[in-house]
Amino acid sequence: MNQRRTDHFHIARQADQPEPMAGWRLALNDIIFGAESAPGKAFDIALIIAILMSVAAVMLETVGIVQAEHGRTLVRLEWFFTLAFTIEYGLRLLCVRHPWRYATSFFGIVDLLSIIPTYLSLLIPGVNSLLVIRILRILRVFRVLKLFRYLNEAEMLLQAMRTGYRKILVFLYAVITLVIVFGSIMYLIEGPPNGFTSIPRSVYWAIVTLTTVGYGDITPLTPIGQFIASAVMITGYAIIAVPTGIYTAELANQIRIKRDSRGCPGCGKTGHEMDADHCRFCGEALSTNDD
Repeated sequence: MNQRRTDHFHIARQADQPEPMAGWRLALNDIIFGAESAPGKAFDIALIIAILMSVAAVMLETVGIVQAEHGRTLVRLEWFFTLAFTIEYGLRLLCVRHPWRYATSFFGIVDLLSIIPTYLSLLIPGVNSLLVIRILRILRVFRVLKLFRYLNEAEMLLQAMRTGYRKILVFLYAVITLVIVFGSIMYLIEGPPNGFTSIPRSVYWAIVTLTTVGYGDITPLTPIGQFIASAVMITGYAIIAVPTGIYTAELANQIRIKRDSRGCPGCGKTGHEMDADHCRFCGEALSTNDD
């Protein structure tokens, strides 16, 4: 009985273990997804150059003079890059162990969206302008240039936004309330004859004025309306500083937490700067997560 259970256990363990990938798939995976080897780095650099050239071709295609003189050449380039990226996308799915997992990942979705618009342009003219989404693929430069260590700082910025989102939501609620009130007042004072044809349009004016953008498509003409507009502008300058202060406070708190988490392996003291390599108390080398 024990021998039978042991056999079943080994069979289950063997079933859980993934099948080894073929040698050519491993080599292809190292070239496409690896950045340590020379072929992998050369592939990534060539890919980034191709992405930049394809995005430039799409942008130039919308310029009238360039389109008139080099329209056919740009279309050929667009299809050339699309076919090349389609082959590359297929090879990526071919050399990974879990193709569906990669296809539904961030980069997998971006890779797919970077080739679909060209094919859709055969049915929907003009949709190929969405090919500029290929610029998102340049994010791979972080892997090529070994800049992933700086993603810790980006994570800190995102964490500051997460911890302060309740305060920011309260602030946004206050701003929405103000623009609705100001918009309704201006609708009553100015009215349709002066361009404030409805409360939503008046709220639009309040948003533009409160944010100090000032398009000038709608302007108050009555003295009372101009006085209220001046008050909205002054309020806008005061409001702009609020989210900045909230975010700065949360960011400072995240920096303090990060510094307190860097303990010295020698004396155990914390409070070291983010870029410190040695303890400022005993001189012991500090551990880092960037390596």
